[in-house]
Amino acid sequence: MTIMTPHAVDRAVSLTAEALRKVAHLDWSVPAAGLDWSCYDTVVHIAGDFTAYAGQLTGRAQSGYVPFEITADPGTTPEGLIEVIEATGGLLSAVVAVARPGERAWHPYGMADGDGFAAMGVVETLLHTHDILNALGTHDWEPDADLCEQVLDRLFPQAPRGAGTPWQVLLWATGRAPLGDLPRHTAWRWHSDPVRAERVVLCEIAPQVAADLHAGGTGGFAWAGDGPGEGTRVASGMVGKAKEQGTYRPGWGPYVILRKEDQRAIGGIGFHGAPDADGNAEVGYDLVPSARGNGYATEALRALTAWAFGQPGLSTLHASVDADNAPSHGVVGRAGFDRTGSTDDGCVHYTLPAPRD
Repeated sequence: MTIMTPHAVDRAVSLTAEALRKVAHLDWSVPAAGLDWSCYDTVVHIAGDFTAYAGQLTGRAQSGYVPFEITADPGTTPEGLIEVIEATGGLLSAVVAVARPGERAWHPYGMADGDGFAAMGVVETLLHTHDILNALGTHDWEPDADLCEQVLDRLFPQAPRGAGTPWQVLLWATGRAPLGDLPRHTAWRWHSDPVRAERVVLCEIAPQVAADLHAGGTGGFAWAGDGPGEGTRVASGMVGKAKEQGTYRPGWGPYVILRKEDQRAIGGIGFHGAPDADGNAEVGYDLVPSARGNGYATEALRALTAWAFGQPGLSTLHASVDADNAPSHGVVGRAGFDRTGSTDDGCVHYTLPAPRD
């Protein structure tokens, strides 16, 4: 289902331009709130994101950003920069409007379609407008609630609803403010390509989030009271090591399992690494005690295996289960895995071959 439209981009650009024109007479050389960039450079960054996202879609980039950047001419005034925002935002809106359904392009937070890049553009302009306005003395700006809701639905499935206005939730999700009893994030990300199932959503644990989780943080998620589990923290540490060793492959690491009904993180699931030369990969999972016995692990495993077999290079998935862990044996069995053997150390091995065409 499409959540974001070109009209959402147009509305976000309109709100940004209106707000920034009210402060165009002030000194834009001061740092934007919470950023290392000046207010001037932050606006250039927004315009750069608009053009980069448009370029990803038109170029159908598959492995990185299209290698170009946008700059402002020397001496460009704040009013001139606002015109750049309007022009480049219009470019992204136009590209999203003609993007074909199913066409996807690379982003470091996951492959995305036009819907996803529209949402990213809206996030960039709304949040950085907030940063600029706060630096220039305007602290009460708040964009449309429905626009914020659309962004949360598309990119932040982990953000809990009901603890504040949609704008307050978006500020929390992007590390800019606490939300009720939830502290301000020290690490966060959006999810361009979450793996969705009926009752759960799987959000990849990328390196910057993994480091926070491994160190004892939340990773930017609102956890059930007895989470995160030790297995999730250990798996997050493995992501950091893989990144350092140059073996990290986006998508082929751990994911957080989110319960849709309350946006609470209830466990982790994922791969021990990318498929090897023979097309083998191993999967594991870890659910917090309070969420067990409800079928969440089975649903998550089915969704993740479906995603995995949609990627190139995978022929067989493997899983190892302790011999005395009856619930886990049930999970892999219901997900379609077959028992293939056991070892002297008490582990039972299961395999799931790729579906035949």
